[in-house]
Amino acid sequence: METFTNIKSIAVIGAGPTGLAAVKYLKAENAFDRIVVFEQRHEVGGVWNYTGDSFQQHQSDLTIPRTKLAESVEQPVLIRTATGAANHVFPSPIYESLETNIPHTLMNYSDQPFPTDCPLFPPHRVVKQYLEEYADDIRGHLKLETQITQVRLVRDDGARNTKWAIRYFDMASGTSCEENFDAVVCASGHYSDPFVPEIPGISEFNGKYPGVISHSKYYRNPGPYADKKVIVVGNSASGLDISRQISTVAAQVIVSEKKKPTTLHNDLESIAYRPEIAEFFADSRTVCFINGDTVANIDNIIFCTGYQYSFPFLKDLDPPVATTGERTRNVYQHIFYNLEPTLAFLALPQRIVPFPVAEAQAAYVARVFSGRLVLPTLAEMKA
Repeated sequence: METFTNIKSIAVIGAGPTGLAAVKYLKAENAFDRIVVFEQRHEVGGVWNYTGDSFQQHQSDLTIPRTKLAESVEQPVLIRTATGAANHVFPSPIYESLETNIPHTLMNYSDQPFPTDCPLFPPHRVVKQYLEEYADDIRGHLKLETQITQVRLVRDDGARNTKWAIRYFDMASGTSCEENFDAVVCASGHYSDPFVPEIPGISEFNGKYPGVISHSKYYRNPGPYADKKVIVVGNSASGLDISRQISTVAAQVIVSEKKKPTTLHNDLESIAYRPEIAEFFADSRTVCFINGDTVANIDNIIFCTGYQYSFPFLKDLDPPVATTGERTRNVYQHIFYNLEPTLAFLALPQRIVPFPVAEAQAAYVARVFSGRLVLPTLAEMKA
């Protein structure tokens, strides 16, 4: 059995919804000397930081296709404010009119309801303000504009006790630093490394028509698609929402999806549906679908095909946590890295209600790290 009695310092990676919950529950244990949250953005909130219209066409880091995990940490875009100050901005997948797809009565933290006057499905700005208020009592633990670049396991002469060397870049000062911690909670999320599938001809098409192919991460509003012929690939939450928005201004919207359209889609005559794309033809600016249908003279293609599990700062882990990006590996109960469970993850599963799940997982991690709960043996965790 695995019991921890010597964890006194903990690094939390990310000050989004899961990282904030982690700090609350780690603090509640009253067992740790130091809890530090490293956040690369200049504000809390993670993906709920809306980064504005200027990023609609900013996709310099998007490779087409994109099926391999990012090899290095995300690079920020330097934006100058009106006063000349420099902000390091990390594009967020939040778009202008996004609302939650979970009622706030379900998605709230257990000790903080949403405002009584907000809509049942709040707009993103309400969620961001909610997270700002949730973070009010833990701001002393935050290191903002600080990007983790490497997390490395350090053993002390083969002893069972280990440390994690955390290397980070302070964007305000432009300096790199390294500190050791007894444990790490990875709350960096999994909505930053876009997935764009490999489809015959897609590389040639993208090379001939740069900027025509994009990903939902960079979508902000339907304006740029007015009077255009647009293909939206994928019809889950973002594909459904984005295709509906674009259909109000575009000349034609075609949704390419694996499954037949549901009743949620059938009421829109302005949207046509096709199966998966079989091939791109750069010479004629055409795509062919697996049923043989073709569409020529395409103006824009938006891939709403989700994101990869990507932790480039953990690339020294052996065995790794992520390999193909489709799922995580070597993680007990989707939380503890089983070979060294002083590394924990929060909110890895998809199709969950993230805030309360993060709370429950954070409570579990905090009690394990404080020694109040015991983990199974490595063999049992692997099983």
